[in-house]
Amino acid sequence: MPDNSFERSAEQLAAFQKIWMESFSKMMQAGFAFGPNSPPPELLRQMRSGIFEALAKTWEDYMRSPQFLQGMKQWMDGAVAFRKMTNDFMGKVRNEMQSPSRDDIDHVMIAVRHMEKRLLDRIEELAGRVDDLNAILANGQVKKRPAAPRNRAARVGARRAASKRAAQPAVQ
Repeated sequence: MPDNSFERSAEQLAAFQKIWMESFSKMMQAGFAFGPNSPPPELLRQMRSGIFEALAKTWEDYMRSPQFLQGMKQWMDGAVAFRKMTNDFMGKVRNEMQSPSRDDIDHVMIAVRHMEKRLLDRIEELAGRVDDLNAILANGQVKKRPAAPRNRAARVGARRAASKRAAQPAVQ
């Protein structure tokens, strides 16, 4: 039964809305004789610009009012406090569950990145040494190798130079 009365109320409201919109549109058509593609008369333009100016001034005054600014400040402070509170709560939950916190995971990720960088640097250095040994074996010469460069770009350049030297025939 309650659903039936709700549907009946909704139908009555829709019918009222339809009648009101039809009568409003007929009044507008009768009062103003212009087509949908033609520009509105000057009176409507003035009314529209006046309404927009009034709305703009009202909203400008409202948004610059001390009450609004204070309310926004309180809202932002509340949002920051809520964020801190939820972070602390989730940290305590993780701690109670003996699972790692976000900070713990971040520290592990940083440590892994540093370790990865050191490993890649060392592998590049070893690759340079292997290239040098291959060049020595190919030329049949034994030379003292200069100290390995410390930065990556210098190591890559040194490896390329060693490869070029190895590719050139030995002059005796």
